[in-house]
Amino acid sequence: MLRAFRPTGPAQDGRAYLPVSPLSAGCGPGGNPDQVGKTTFLAGSPGASGRGDQDQSNRRSGIGNLDFLGPGPRPSGNTGGYPPDQAGRKGKGFAPGQRLDLPGEGRSVVRIHTSSPERVKGPPLRWHNLGPEEALKALHSGPDGLSQKDAAQRLRSYGPNELGKKGITPWPLLFLRQFASPLIYLLLAAAVIELAILKKPTDAVVILVVVFLNALIGLVQEFKAERALESLRRLAVPQAKVLREGSIDRIPARFLVPGDIVVLEAGDRIPADGRLLEARGLTVDESLLTGESVPVEKFTAALEGEATVADRGNLVYLGCPVLKGRGRAVVIATGMDTEIGKVVAQVQEVEPPPTPLQRNVAQLGRWVGILVLGFVGLLVVIGLGKGYGWEDMFILGIAAAVSAIPEGLPVMVTVVLALGMRRMAQRHALIRKLPAVETMGAVTVICADKTGTLTESEMTVRLIHLPGRWIEITGAGYRPEGQFRENGASLEPARDESLLWALRIGALCNDAVLKRKEEGFQVVGDPMEGALLVAALKAGVDLEEWHKNHPRRAELPFTSEKGYMASLNLNPDGKGIAYVKGAVDKVLAMSGRVREGGVVEEMSEEKRSALEEANLEMAARGLRVIALGYRECPASPEELCLERLHGSLTFVALVGVNDPPRPEAKEAVAACQRAGIKVVMITGDQKPTAVAIARELGFPPGESVNGLELDGMDDQELRARIERISVFARVEPLHKLRIVEALKSKGHIVAMTGDGVNDGPALRSADIGIAMGIQGTDVAREASDMVLLDDNFASIVAAVEEGRVIFRNIRRTVFFLLSTNAGELLTWVATLLTGIPLPVVAVQILWINLVTDGVCTIPLGLEPRHGHVLQEFPRSSRGGILDRALLFRIALIALFMAGGTILVFWWELSRDGLERARTVAFCLLVTFQWFNALNARSEERSLFQLGWLGNRWLLGGIAVAILLQAAVVYMPVLSRLFYTVPLGLGDWGVVALVGGSVLAAEEIRKTILHR
Repeated sequence: MLRAFRPTGPAQDGRAYLPVSPLSAGCGPGGNPDQVGKTTFLAGSPGASGRGDQDQSNRRSGIGNLDFLGPGPRPSGNTGGYPPDQAGRKGKGFAPGQRLDLPGEGRSVVRIHTSSPERVKGPPLRWHNLGPEEALKALHSGPDGLSQKDAAQRLRSYGPNELGKKGITPWPLLFLRQFASPLIYLLLAAAVIELAILKKPTDAVVILVVVFLNALIGLVQEFKAERALESLRRLAVPQAKVLREGSIDRIPARFLVPGDIVVLEAGDRIPADGRLLEARGLTVDESLLTGESVPVEKFTAALEGEATVADRGNLVYLGCPVLKGRGRAVVIATGMDTEIGKVVAQVQEVEPPPTPLQRNVAQLGRWVGILVLGFVGLLVVIGLGKGYGWEDMFILGIAAAVSAIPEGLPVMVTVVLALGMRRMAQRHALIRKLPAVETMGAVTVICADKTGTLTESEMTVRLIHLPGRWIEITGAGYRPEGQFRENGASLEPARDESLLWALRIGALCNDAVLKRKEEGFQVVGDPMEGALLVAALKAGVDLEEWHKNHPRRAELPFTSEKGYMASLNLNPDGKGIAYVKGAVDKVLAMSGRVREGGVVEEMSEEKRSALEEANLEMAARGLRVIALGYRECPASPEELCLERLHGSLTFVALVGVNDPPRPEAKEAVAACQRAGIKVVMITGDQKPTAVAIARELGFPPGESVNGLELDGMDDQELRARIERISVFARVEPLHKLRIVEALKSKGHIVAMTGDGVNDGPALRSADIGIAMGIQGTDVAREASDMVLLDDNFASIVAAVEEGRVIFRNIRRTVFFLLSTNAGELLTWVATLLTGIPLPVVAVQILWINLVTDGVCTIPLGLEPRHGHVLQEFPRSSRGGILDRALLFRIALIALFMAGGTILVFWWELSRDGLERARTVAFCLLVTFQWFNALNARSEERSLFQLGWLGNRWLLGGIAVAILLQAAVVYMPVLSRLFYTVPLGLGDWGVVALVGGSVLAAEEIRKTILHR
């Protein structure tokens, strides 16, 4: 392993110290800019034995024996961790401890041995700042590559070029982890009591089945999370072409080591991170790391200063496909040290946070447990005080505890979430993890990837500048639909000679191919070139006819060094013409004339300045600008050489291209703002482009930050500024993770969208990760909680709406279950206090909890949305399902249920005896639940405003409950089982009148609330 240093003499303690120079700060493909200009000292002990504390620390951190340099004598007995006869042999022509000087003051490297494949931790080299020869020297390689012997030694030191695996948790342990919830503890306790004390195995089995299904769902979800890591590991390349000892061989890519030279060609996937030594028209798709679909033109020149992954054009990265050209690169990082390896490590380290619903249910379980124990304790104390025996009160207390626990709650939550999942899928949002259904409703910030989510992910010509004219082109993406407009008026392209010149150059000096699909076209090749072809189609041009009438005879491919592409075509009259497109500064420099208004004139300084200003204006609007020109010449390939073209071009037009916003994205962003949700744009694109798109989408004013500026902030500063920033540009995977964590630290519920490998860690860290279904990678989909089937930001807004409705439905069912259970428990406590017999027996309570609750709970989860849920602010992340308002409603209903039941029971007891009185009380408790189910439909709106038929499922459930209750009262077999007697119409009249009191009480509360 190599580290930069400035040699110094031995210290007073006899140790040699190696300060790491600023050159090494932030190096590797992923550097640490915070270390620039800082000095880190590595120290080793003076001998092979008697090592001090520092050397012990070195061994713990993976550092073996250090080879020392400096003016002082080399410490005796230190062979760098190698046998004495092998000391100094590691590395091609580079002995342990030998210094290698690089060009520039203070730029040196020293070999540091490691005693295991683990490497020395610390700031590595900034490879993009080194030239090709410097990189080879730093890695002790050469133009012929490594020797086989040296490669084998390095393989032992660095380990194979593989993406490492995290230890997989055994499934039994994963299964047991699903039971770590207060509510589950309560249910398990209830099952044990039912089985061991109350001798009711059927009830125990029902509860255990509920708990088991809940655990099984959680287990399946955790197994799915493991698949995200497997998708990442599949990015490793199986084979690589490597140059060793002057010959090219194809070897398994896992055997590559730093210092190897790999050969790259179109169609290959890059087998390791590398520093380019040669690049001939080399174009690479780095979207899996940057998220941007525009191909990257590669070069070999060294860069100055800091640069993000997306800006290191002289480096290549593991897993990225080569689109065009060929090249050679020296390997600088393998396996987990590559940029993809860092993403794998982050995905392994990031633990998905519990969802708000999971936290709320756990909190609810604790509250219910405390309240149940309190009430049962009070019940037992009162009973003992009234003279009941210990055994009777113990059984009664246990039965009351079981009846008070809402055993149907987990099933209800699961069913409501599953139904919500189905509704979301109908709105193009596929839920992969059940709790994510509700999480969407709690989201306060959406971190949206620009490309493909907010935009079309299809490059489009938006603006053409002909000298003295501006022409806008409508339509988005690769669909050949749109208009040409000048000064707001429609333009007929076929009658505009200057415009046709621009379109012809863009279409013929072009290597892309359009393949027709159901809607529009698919571009094979450079998306920018595809956009030029689509622009010509919008003008009604027959591209096939153009290519037939203007056949290509020669071409000069685009390279980043030249900055332009040229093609030699024949006109219908047989004369040659050179078409040129490229960077504005390059094409302008080659242009001696300009075509304006159908007339060719000399390029004056005034005209040149006007074109340069137009270029700046287009760039400020977030457009990528291409310049177009031509030269009439003989049909000879030599006419394409730079010497013939320079100064002889006729400048034609500037073309502005970008990835336009989706038509529905602007309204979706506005809907988020109305709903109190902040949208943050995160992109690998340049800041001006990102800011321009944000402005076009209607983002509110805010700060914009790029990746390098983000690197300059510590976590505290980022947290202080995070809520003022609306656009993050040129970001890397670690940046996205920091952004998500900073937002979460401010109490936000964060949704993160992504489609690339680079999004994996942030998707797992966010409260809800959202992957793209069409353009997303397997890694993104497996790391996500939700997949957008149409890659459309508007589908996220629809999912937020559904999530809010689902949370309301969960609150409705929780209110219904807890208020009825509390009413039953309060009835028992009150009857003990008054000294009258219990109004209902245990089997009747069981019927109420399992039958009546069951047929009303699930329909409440199907309640349709009321009002404009997207015009309300998100619920507080600190709030739970139970709040003061809901507790007040629960207490109010419980008081009415207990008071009404006891009064009617006492009245019936004084008239007709215990059995009939209990039947009336039993039916009254059930009727209270029916009316309370109607109450639960809305917390604020009157039932008469909602309409009685608004939830037909609930009406059907109540109808079924009425029939079942009638069967219990009037069928002899059931009446004996449940200790009931037939009732008359007068009894049912009393039951209906008193039972309806809970509805009247709630209507009065809602009226007062509105006033």
